[in-house]
Amino acid sequence: MEDPSGACLRYLPFRPSASKGVLETMFGTETLPGSDKLRDLAFMDLYVRIDQPGQTRYRSAARDYSNNWTRVLPDIYKNEIELIANMLRGQIDNPDSSFEYDGLRFRLSYQRLANGEDWVVLRRISTKVPNLEDLSFATHMVQHLRRLGQRDGLIVISGATGNGKTTTAFGLLNDFLQNFGGVGITIEDPVEYALNGPVGEYGYCYQVQVNKDEDWASPLKRALRWTPRFILVGEVRSPRAAEQILRAASTGHLVITTIHAGSIEESLMGLMHLAEQSMGSAANFMLAQGLTAAMHQTLNNTGPFLRYVVTEDGNNGDPVRALIRENRVGMINSYIDKQIARMNTIHGPGGGMGPLIQKR
Repeated sequence: MEDPSGACLRYLPFRPSASKGVLETMFGTETLPGSDKLRDLAFMDLYVRIDQPGQTRYRSAARDYSNNWTRVLPDIYKNEIELIANMLRGQIDNPDSSFEYDGLRFRLSYQRLANGEDWVVLRRISTKVPNLEDLSFATHMVQHLRRLGQRDGLIVISGATGNGKTTTAFGLLNDFLQNFGGVGITIEDPVEYALNGPVGEYGYCYQVQVNKDEDWASPLKRALRWTPRFILVGEVRSPRAAEQILRAASTGHLVITTIHAGSIEESLMGLMHLAEQSMGSAANFMLAQGLTAAMHQTLNNTGPFLRYVVTEDGNNGDPVRALIRENRVGMINSYIDKQIARMNTIHGPGGGMGPLIQKR
C-alpha cells in the first residue's frame, strides 16, 4: 500500500467500526431478562469469598465508566455462588489457573488477604474462538492483518488488563491457521480459548499449559522441536522466556505474544529489558531483526482502538528496526505521528485512501 510519493504506508493507527462484535465475542453485553442463571448475566469479573460465605461482587462487561467499579451481585445468584465456593474451597493447587462451571470458562486468580480471608477473582473467558471478522475490524484492516500470517518474526500485542489482548492474539492465530495452515502451538497459563485440534483444512493447534513450577522458557524451547509455523505465548513473564521468544522469532517462526504496557514503545522497551537480563546487549539487535508488528489496543463502549506499527519485510534498514538497534525506541511514536501527519496532508481526512484514524 503506497502513497503517490512511493512511501510505504506501514505506520497506521486504526479505529474500527462501531460494531460491538469484539465485546460480544469476549463477554456478552446484555443480561438475559428474567433469567436467574449466572451464565446469562453480562459480567467480566466475579469477586468471590471462598473460605466462608461473603458478599460477592462483579464487574460489568460494559465499556464505560461503570467498568471501573464493582457492584454487589444480586441475591438471585446466591445459590450458584455458594456452589462455586464449595467447588473451589481447599481445591486450588495453582493460584493462577482456569476453572469451569455450567458451561462457563474462567481465568482464576486466588489471594489470601491480610485479614485471613480467602478470595478468588474469576475472569470470564468466551467459549468461542474469535475470527478476525468477529473483532469489529473493517474489511481492509482484516486483510492487512491477515497478510502478517505470511511472514516470520514477532507480533507484540500490548494494552492494559481487560482490553482484549488475548482475544486479538487468538483471532490472529485462528485466522492464520485457517488461511495458511501449518502447526500452531500455544503456551499459556492458564489455557484460555480452546483451539486445540484441527483448524481449517490444513491447520492444527496444540495447546500447552505451563506447569506452575516451570519457567515459561522451557516449554517454549521444547515447542520449537515440533516445527511450528505459528507460536502464541500467552504473556512474556521472565527474562529467559523473553530470550526464547526473540530467538524463535528470528529462526523462521511467527510468534504472537502479549504484554502489559501503556504504549507500543513501553511494550518494546519492556520486552528488551527482560531479554537483556538473560542475553545482554544482544537483545535490542535480536528484537530489531525479528519484529514484524507491534500493536497497542484499548477498548471503550464502541469497541477497540488499535494503534500499530509494521516493519518492512526483509529490510534491515527499516526505520523502526534502526530505532530499536540504536536504543531509541522512545522515538517510534514520534515517527508514527510524522507518518500520519504526512499522509493526512497528502490525502486529507476524506480523500485518497481515507483518514488514517477512522472516525465513528
